[in-house]
Amino acid sequence: MRLIGAMAILGVLSTSLVYAQEYPTRPVKIIVPFAAGGGADAVARLLGQRLTDSLGQSFVVENRPGAGGNIGAEAVAKAAPDGYTLLMASSAFAINPALYAKLPYDARKDFRPITQPALIPNVLVVPASLPVKTVGELVTYVKERKLSYASAGAGTGTHLAGELFKQQANLDLVHVPYKGGGAVNTDLIAGRVALTFATLASVAPYVQSGQLRALAMTTSSRWPGLPNVPTMKESGFKEFDLSTWIGLLAPASTPNSVVDKLHREIVKIIQIPEVRARFETQGMVPVGDSPSEFAAYLETELSRYQALVKSAQIKVD
Repeated sequence: MRLIGAMAILGVLSTSLVYAQEYPTRPVKIIVPFAAGGGADAVARLLGQRLTDSLGQSFVVENRPGAGGNIGAEAVAKAAPDGYTLLMASSAFAINPALYAKLPYDARKDFRPITQPALIPNVLVVPASLPVKTVGELVTYVKERKLSYASAGAGTGTHLAGELFKQQANLDLVHVPYKGGGAVNTDLIAGRVALTFATLASVAPYVQSGQLRALAMTTSSRWPGLPNVPTMKESGFKEFDLSTWIGLLAPASTPNSVVDKLHREIVKIIQIPEVRARFETQGMVPVGDSPSEFAAYLETELSRYQALVKSAQIKVD
């Protein structure tokens, strides 16, 4: 019996080693649950090409937009746990369980975190015409007037950042949801809305041209490209650390060997100077945390958004 048990263990270990050496033996699909052109899509395409080169099999990006990212996430949750169908998710993955009463998947149980390739800093911006230069001045200005803040849509990260700001500063701001960031920038520059929490890449050109004024970064540290812009924490909001993250996940039960191999390859890729430069150009910060670190971070994000959505009484149709 001891001999049979030892042989069984040896067989499992051998199979795992062979699997790790052989994977991937056919094309791998990276599902992006949004339309082409966004942050998750950009990261998926950059990493997909690099993984194709390093692993010798095609890593194909497939966009499956709809339902705030839920359609693409469901497809990966129900895919075979063999490493050939992956999900390039964003913060919406952690927000949606709090927004939707019923999802066709369980964000905690149906996925295996692999790594967070990049983080996209958000920045609090106002029109250049608004007579404020600090977050403190903005709070005082808003309290004396009935103003509005813009977001890229109900339930988006920009919406939740605005609600968090309202709560922490005790402000009465009217939420104006838009269908995407482009329209937000147009109305913000024109002064039709007073502020927004935007992804850095989407507003950087307008900040540099002087049409918008950056008041604070929502990350825990300053952005090197805007060294004079303080963080929200430095501006007196100690609990304000809200950014847009991009993360790679696999279906639950995907073998450790596959998860570890993908993690190692991605960490190598994002250490390449050319790749890091591409991330910086697109307003992203390379991360490359371990599967366990990403899992812990994801749990924190799920809990944080659950509390924020509940307190702000946010609902989506």
